[in-house]
Amino acid sequence: MTGPDEPAALSARNLGHRYRARGGWALRDCAFTVPRGRITALVGRNGAGKSTLLHLAGGLLRPTLGAIRVLDTVPDTAGARARVALVTQDKPLYPRFTVADTLLMGGRLNSVWDHAVAERVVREGGIAPTARVGELSPGQRTRVALALALGKRPELLLLDEPLADLDPVVRGEIMAALMSEAAEREVSIVLSSHVLPDLEQTCDWVVLLRGGRVALSEDADALHEEHALVTGHVDEEPALEGHTVVHRRTHGRQLTALVRRRGPVGGAWHVERPTLEEILLGHLRASAESPAGDTEEAA
Repeated sequence: MTGPDEPAALSARNLGHRYRARGGWALRDCAFTVPRGRITALVGRNGAGKSTLLHLAGGLLRPTLGAIRVLDTVPDTAGARARVALVTQDKPLYPRFTVADTLLMGGRLNSVWDHAVAERVVREGGIAPTARVGELSPGQRTRVALALALGKRPELLLLDEPLADLDPVVRGEIMAALMSEAAEREVSIVLSSHVLPDLEQTCDWVVLLRGGRVALSEDADALHEEHALVTGHVDEEPALEGHTVVHRRTHGRQLTALVRRRGPVGGAWHVERPTLEEILLGHLRASAESPAGDTEEAA
C-alpha cells in the first residue's frame, strides 16, 4: 500500500472515460495510486481499459469523469509532456526515415534530449543508423520507439503492449533495458502486457483492470504474501471460511484454489506460495467466469 505522503507516479480519482461513438464506458469509477520509482504491471483481459488508461495518462485522451494525474500534474500540459513518455501499441514512426533521422527528429521535438542514451538503445539492438524504419523487424521498431521515449529522459515511462510482437529473446533484452533505466535513472514505468511470465522478475507493483474498473492496485510482494495456492479434498473446503477464495477448480474430488489469506490456512490443505503469474491468472479467470464481474468470492 502507498503512504499518504508518498509521491505518486500515476493516480486517479473517480476516473471514467466514455467513447461516445461506441456507446459505452471504457473506464468507470477508477481510483488508485501508483508510487514513484516502481515498475508497474498493468494487466487485464482484452477490452478491460488498459490502453484507454495509458492514453489518458499520456494526454492523448481526456477524462469524461473524474481526474487523472501523472507526477502530480495534469496530462496534456507542457509540464507533463516534458516529463512523461508514452509508447503506444502502433508505435507511430515514419517508415521512410532512417533510424538516424528518427533520433535527430526526437532531439528537435523535445526540450530535453539525451542523444547518447537513444543511440545506445538502438546500438544494443544491432540496428544500423542508416536503416529505414519501414524495413525494420517488429522488434527493431520497438527498440527505435523505446529509444525515442528514453532519449527524452522521462520521469514516467508509459508502455502499451510493447512486447506483444517480440520473440522471447528480444523480450528479455527489452525488459533488461527497462530495468536498467529504472535503476540508473529512477524512471517510473507502467507496462501493459499480456506476457505475464515476463512480469514476474521485473514488476514490483500491479494494477489489474476488470471490466473498466480497478480490481487491484498493490505492491507485488504484498500480493505474494497474502495469497496461497491450496490443494486438497473438496470436503475440506469449509476450512477455508474466513479467507477469500479468488478462484477455484475441481477435478473429481480434488479441489485447487487461489486464496487470499486472512491468517494461516487450516485443515489438511497442501499450501504453496503462488507465482505472480498464478495470482494474476486467478483474478483474471475469476472475472471471466463471474457473470456479475466479481473477482473474489468469500468462502
